[in-house]
Amino acid sequence: MAFKFNRLLLIPALALMLTGCGVNTIPTRDEQVKAAWGEVQNQYQRRSDLIPNLVATVKGYAKQEASVLEAVTQARASATQVKVDASTITDPAMFAKYQAAQNQLSGVLGRLLSISENYPDLKSNQNFLALQSQLEGTENRVTIARRDYNMAVQDYNISLRTFPTALWAKILYSSQKPALPFEAQANAQAAPTVSFDTTPPATAPASASAKP
Repeated sequence: MAFKFNRLLLIPALALMLTGCGVNTIPTRDEQVKAAWGEVQNQYQRRSDLIPNLVATVKGYAKQEASVLEAVTQARASATQVKVDASTITDPAMFAKYQAAQNQLSGVLGRLLSISENYPDLKSNQNFLALQSQLEGTENRVTIARRDYNMAVQDYNISLRTFPTALWAKILYSSQKPALPFEAQANAQAAPTVSFDTTPPATAPASASAKP
């Protein structure tokens, strides 16, 4: 009877020991990464939902900027066509494709917002100002969501490689793969240069023919 009682005490004690040595760390951090990844997708979707109204508003004042409006529409379509799920964060090819599509959309959106500087009526339009404010707020949330995701990825990847959680990774979680972080764009620290000047460059005058 005493032996059975000791066994009953041993089970919770063993569970406590396993918890203390990090057996649950990897699945916990894996779930944190997935939650952060979901928030990144939510913010990018919020941005995508704002774009059609923004394009329509700009088009009403700056129809001659058709190339920029078309570029934004195409970039949005390309970004929404990249289908992602939880497995994307461990798939280098799909993750790179998703990041590239979103970065491209960020670039053309910057060009679209810059148009307002050339059109005073658009710049003072209340609908445009409201959409611009919402878009800027969403871009800030995207930045925060990506930062939080990268921090969760760092914690998770460290747990796969460091003692004692690396032992559990080999024994219990051998199918777990490192998650992929977002990388800063190559020109993230440089202000973009945008030009809407379509005037062709002046041609050099033909040289005068030699006098006889």
